[in-house]
Amino acid sequence: MYLKSIHLLNFKNYTDAHFQFTERINCLVGLNGVGKTNLLDAIYYLSMCKSYFNHSDQLNINHQADFFAIHGSFEFIDIEGETKVSCIQKSNSRKIFKFNQKEYTRLSDHIGILPSVMISPYDSDYINGSSESRRKYFDSVIAQYDKIYLDTLIQYNKVLLQRNVLLKQFCEKGCYDQDAIDIWNDKLLDYGTSIYQTRCKFIENFYPVFKKYFSDLSPQTENVSIEYESKLHSGAFADLLADAKQKDMALQYTSVGIHKDDYLFFMNGYPVKKFCSQGQQKTLLIALKLAHFEYLKIIKKVNPLLLLDDVFDKLDDTRVAYLTSMVANEHFGQVFISHTQKNRMEELFHPKGISYCLHEL
Repeated sequence: MYLKSIHLLNFKNYTDAHFQFTERINCLVGLNGVGKTNLLDAIYYLSMCKSYFNHSDQLNINHQADFFAIHGSFEFIDIEGETKVSCIQKSNSRKIFKFNQKEYTRLSDHIGILPSVMISPYDSDYINGSSESRRKYFDSVIAQYDKIYLDTLIQYNKVLLQRNVLLKQFCEKGCYDQDAIDIWNDKLLDYGTSIYQTRCKFIENFYPVFKKYFSDLSPQTENVSIEYESKLHSGAFADLLADAKQKDMALQYTSVGIHKDDYLFFMNGYPVKKFCSQGQQKTLLIALKLAHFEYLKIIKKVNPLLLLDDVFDKLDDTRVAYLTSMVANEHFGQVFISHTQKNRMEELFHPKGISYCLHEL
């Protein structure tokens, strides 16, 4: 699978732009602000039905327009002809997503068909940000290969919302209806337990892949680990929910469950957030995303698109050289790399005889 071309209309700083890509390495070069990251984000949209950077689709509409459109043409090894994928967002309207001109009724049905992995400076949030950002990231990894997990997660969040609404109503009315809350408790327990079990299995299988890539990129003296943190490790979800009854009533929202889980990173036994340099953190994040790529490739038996946004900053020359050689290997399929310096891209790829296509923005 690879992206042959993309057409952008009123997407961020692009009013009308068309790009043709090679099936291997595509280098996007230009000064800051010309739209390198925006182009990568448009490619990500075609994969995940949303922006990697903005939570609101409306914010991605060019200021001079009332809609944006992204049209991509893909080639699949086992499908004859081009596959067309389109995303259209009009102001104050719902998002329209099409696969070969057929509109999806549920965007979640598209997730995983065109797997992709983005590496960006914003990934530092996975270390320094909230537990929510880490949960959402790992959920997105699992969702790209497990449709049941994605559907279960969507249902869990709907039930969680209804349960929280009910808790607020109890407070407003000054009464508590156990039968009413039990209806939502049963559903929450069912969905939540399933999600917890999938997360446990995932991190067990994912960690060795992550550790391998980190070892390749870092000195052998640095030992890294990921810890999946959940209250369900220490007790059944039903018991935790029962014990939190009075607290939930006081807070007027559900205080325990898989929506409170976290993933913690450690290096040599110490929290990465507190004790590691920016270079060490970036190496960890790159290893995390390369493991993400490898994990999807193994399960889905297809090369995900690999999008590298300004990845060479804060990496020493040895790690830059290793990363460049790694992604240039055909094992990684189609790769997009953004950088401000054309000469730097040429220095990294040309002397090694690595084939690449340069796009000057």
